[in-house]
Amino acid sequence: MAVTHGSLSQAGASPRPRKRGLQPGQLLRLWISRVIIWAVIIVVLIPMWFVFTASFDPSNSYISVSFFPAHATFANYRALFQGGQFLVWVRNSLFVGLTVAIAQSFITALSAFAFSKLRFYGRKYGLMVLLLLQMFPNILSIAAFYSALAKLNMIDYLGSYILVMLGASAFNVWLLKGFMDSIPKELDEAALIDGANTWQRFIRVQLPLCLPMLVVIFFLTIVGAFGEYLFAGTILQSPSNYTLGVGMYNLISGQFAKNWGEFAAAALLSAVPLAAVFALAQKYLTTGLVAGSVKG
Repeated sequence: MAVTHGSLSQAGASPRPRKRGLQPGQLLRLWISRVIIWAVIIVVLIPMWFVFTASFDPSNSYISVSFFPAHATFANYRALFQGGQFLVWVRNSLFVGLTVAIAQSFITALSAFAFSKLRFYGRKYGLMVLLLLQMFPNILSIAAFYSALAKLNMIDYLGSYILVMLGASAFNVWLLKGFMDSIPKELDEAALIDGANTWQRFIRVQLPLCLPMLVVIFFLTIVGAFGEYLFAGTILQSPSNYTLGVGMYNLISGQFAKNWGEFAAAALLSAVPLAAVFALAQKYLTTGLVAGSVKG
């Protein structure tokens, strides 16, 4: 029996997979979720738009009835940079943020490794006590910190402020310890068999695996240092030591004049360093935020 070329091609052709469409209920839930997401985005962007328009408004008004100022100028930005005070605030904030983030990342990594992989007296309840102490509001400890620093003549020093900020690492230790607990213990056992000591296990085994989570901790610490005002406003008193939080508060704390335009311009410009850090560390942030969520 003769077999035509067309019949062979039809017989050898594999059936195409049929596209599976969404059910009516699934399609409705999809559109509802999209509407909710866009509504949330709009609600978040509205205050940011007010800040953006206020930074170009020469009337020094924080809220304008118009969608965009009629006579938009860069006067607020020029006034902000006059005298170089804003650059001093940015420099101090960057110095404090980077120093605290680097030191806290190192301290957090060491502490989390000890609580996760080592066995010592007080290990079971030590981290819990630290976490409970961290839960107390910071405002309750301001008087104690100020009194201790005043007795040691350490008021109005960036180093004193950094020292106080380094104490807020209990939550990071708890977070990183949970991630280290998910690392297979067979890696440590293999390193011990190869003759590695405790320091080598930490540097060569645990630390490379914890790099994405450490980047998350580093970024969150910088964000917290940039936005912190409570301790900075208490410890730092000289204009040359002001951070962004203290300097920007002084722009709107005057009794007879509140520089809302300059404040809005400073708020926009202060977000530039954080946006740059986020752009550089985005790959590690997305990896670290989901790290340890699935075991096996």
